[in-house]
Amino acid sequence: MTPAEREQALVVVLSALNAVERWLDRQPEGHDDSVVHYSMAAAQQVKQQDVEFSETGHATLRKGVAKDRRITIEDAHMRHGRKSRRVRVDGYKRHVLQDLDTGLVRAVGITAANAAEASVTDAIRADLACQQVQVSELHIDRAYLSSTWVRERPADLDISCKAWPVRNGPRFPKTAFHLDWEQQTLRCPNQQEMPFTPGDVVHFPAEICAACPLRERCTTSPHGRSVSIHPDEQLLWELRQRQLTPIGRTKLRERVAVEHTLAHIGHWQGRRARYRGLRKNLFDLRRSAVVHNLHVIARLGAQTQHSQAA
Repeated sequence: MTPAEREQALVVVLSALNAVERWLDRQPEGHDDSVVHYSMAAAQQVKQQDVEFSETGHATLRKGVAKDRRITIEDAHMRHGRKSRRVRVDGYKRHVLQDLDTGLVRAVGITAANAAEASVTDAIRADLACQQVQVSELHIDRAYLSSTWVRERPADLDISCKAWPVRNGPRFPKTAFHLDWEQQTLRCPNQQEMPFTPGDVVHFPAEICAACPLRERCTTSPHGRSVSIHPDEQLLWELRQRQLTPIGRTKLRERVAVEHTLAHIGHWQGRRARYRGLRKNLFDLRRSAVVHNLHVIARLGAQTQHSQAA
């Protein structure tokens, strides 16, 4: 379609939309047109997110993608999302919590594709509360590190996760700076100390960095070196230290079972959403998790019979 044809088609669509709006305005109060109103609300949402008007009233398609853009008329909850810069996800994301001791799926969750993974943890915790299950170890993907489950974790909950990598090109990364948690100070490789607060940025003064013999290996900024301190920096530091040990690396590999479970449930459920809306697709995910659990129970029963026969 050429730009001129696209512009002509947009004029036709907007004219039809305006005609329906004028028809609705002429209807008497109390007239039941719930289906029409629902469709009009969807059309207006698409119009607001995808069409721009100039000062003269000329309509053009918006370049780029609006925030929280609706991607389909049929389902108001589907969204564009990304696993990475190159990999896009359309629709929904499934979330699974598996009991690593038994292999059973304890809880699942559904979010729109553009929702942060951490946003689903409250719903999963509510499901676990109904089961009266106490979690002692949590093996998670690092996208869930910002969840309230992790931020507000009790002291006896052990978190196992591969921490975000820390890079700074050829210069000193953040891990080259020493964090003193008792004194709440950050010490640079040249033994200069600055106080820090989790969630803030530490700025080393420009005059200190200008006289530092390690400046070329640390920063090129004329304002001095800055170091961001994550709100949960202490946990990230502990996870990085754990990754350096054989026991810690072995612990991280336990989460491979969860990836296998996600693949199995994806096989039962399929790659495409079967229903419209979060509620029905959550039901479908729970149904697929039940199928997975039945297979696990059957396999455990066969293993038990085999061991008894032996």
